[in-house]
Amino acid sequence: MKPLRMLGFVSSIALVLASHTALAQGTAVPGPSNAAATPPAGQRGYTELVALFTRFADWKNPQPVNGVIDYSPATIEQRRRQLREYQAQLPQFAVARWDRHQQVDYLAVRAQMDQHDFLLNVTKPWARDPGMYVDDVQRLAYADLPLDGEALTTLRTRLRGIPAYLRQARVNLDAVAADYADLAIHALSNGDGVGHGMPYRAVEPAGAIGWYDDLLGRARKQQPDLVPDIAAARAAIVEFRDWLVAGRPRMTAPAGVGGPAYDWFLRHVRLMPYSSDDIVDLAQRELERQWAFYGLERHRNRGQPELRLPKTKEEYEKQLAGTDAKIRKWLVDEEFITIPDYIPKTWDQMGFNAPWVVRPKGPMFWEQVMYRDVSPDHLHATIPGHRFDGHIGRRVTHPIRGRISDSGRTEGYAFYLEETALQLGLFDDRPRTRELIYIFGIFRAVRTVGDVRMQRNEMTVDQTMQYWKEWTPYLDDDVARVDAGIYLRRPPGYGMTYTVGMIQLQKMLVDRRRQLGEAFVLKDFHDYLMNTGRLPVSLLHYDLTGNEEVVGALWAHVPLAQAMAVK
Repeated sequence: MKPLRMLGFVSSIALVLASHTALAQGTAVPGPSNAAATPPAGQRGYTELVALFTRFADWKNPQPVNGVIDYSPATIEQRRRQLREYQAQLPQFAVARWDRHQQVDYLAVRAQMDQHDFLLNVTKPWARDPGMYVDDVQRLAYADLPLDGEALTTLRTRLRGIPAYLRQARVNLDAVAADYADLAIHALSNGDGVGHGMPYRAVEPAGAIGWYDDLLGRARKQQPDLVPDIAAARAAIVEFRDWLVAGRPRMTAPAGVGGPAYDWFLRHVRLMPYSSDDIVDLAQRELERQWAFYGLERHRNRGQPELRLPKTKEEYEKQLAGTDAKIRKWLVDEEFITIPDYIPKTWDQMGFNAPWVVRPKGPMFWEQVMYRDVSPDHLHATIPGHRFDGHIGRRVTHPIRGRISDSGRTEGYAFYLEETALQLGLFDDRPRTRELIYIFGIFRAVRTVGDVRMQRNEMTVDQTMQYWKEWTPYLDDDVARVDAGIYLRRPPGYGMTYTVGMIQLQKMLVDRRRQLGEAFVLKDFHDYLMNTGRLPVSLLHYDLTGNEEVVGALWAHVPLAQAMAVK
């Protein structure tokens, strides 16, 4: 593995920025000499930073009018000007004189503004991704009928607004990327076989159009007065699909943000000490490690019976109940983490990721793993993972930390739990389950490579799907397509934050253990993560340990407008 090229070094920043001349449209790119390598030394105090962030956090999510957000060019330009007014205030704060915990908050606030800057000027989903509009209108079709009162008024207003909304979408979508177009066309007429956030149907509706057929069928029986509005909305969605199909030959733009922009995002928004090249190196090593341990587990367990799929819902839910009880007891016995009294006490109260579904083509990837043994995903997504994390996170009252959720922390922590539990012996009595832990690890590592290469426009969605399937046991087309779409369409780097966030948390644990020696308590470490806010891991690392090396390079801030000559 070649040496890691850490973006923390000034020379690396210069290389990243200089390489962006094509996207800079010929404009000279400022070097690192223009970026302060120390905290701002203005006059404004910490309470003013809190007030500024509160205003920004309330502003950054525009409010819909009649259920629709305005993405017209004039509105977007106005929001760009307003964001610049927020950002212009950041150098005015006396950050150099604050304690490290307040400095952490400043860096978190700056990163949040940088992320919104990137959204407005680089990713621009309203102009590049028709799937944004498809997702929005499809969710409306999940409504439970019959409705009355305000809920009925809201649904009817939204339905009646869809034709105009999609006509405006066709105006806004002036730079549609090829992969985005293909994903949207597929989603309009095909079920994804995964069902993120969708109500259960024995036969999944055929995409957004199919969901409006589903809504029409229910309305005819339960609320006939809605039928004309639903039918008109469905017709507008079909027209939108036909517009996309007809225009697809002209939609040839790349979907990724490009390597230099991705590296800027890693440094200034993700606040990671790695370049995209570094992340590919780390992920490739992690992929090889996970595959090696998977192969060794298969050898070790060669005399053990294979885990079988359950045959009934009752059998699966019995497994869920037993797994939930086992994990909760283990968390207490192992002194792993504090379980507050307000945490729901049972699996059905807490919720879980994969309901029992009988699919015509058989279980998809996640079900192939979870139906065999729900333990890996229950750790990741339920307790002490996402749902547990969410219950505690909603009680963080800090005015800055309580309003930020970085996926390096949330997904990195949830993934960290899987192999950590294995290493601490949770699966000593379930040898075949250890194989499932490594299958999850394989998929997270290979997704990291795909995430980077899609965003750098080195791989298309179809190429990424094929690459993932070559490496990952049980992986099917539907899950591969859905995940490729998720990690291409979300803020850059979401897909890699599982593996890289886990790596950062492991380093944080190492540094804290070495700092405290035998006084280190694992439970205290995990309780800190839960109760301090879901900030980028580098900031939590500094906040907890005081190790300035993990944030020192972050003070060398290069605004997006300088780095990419955004006008």
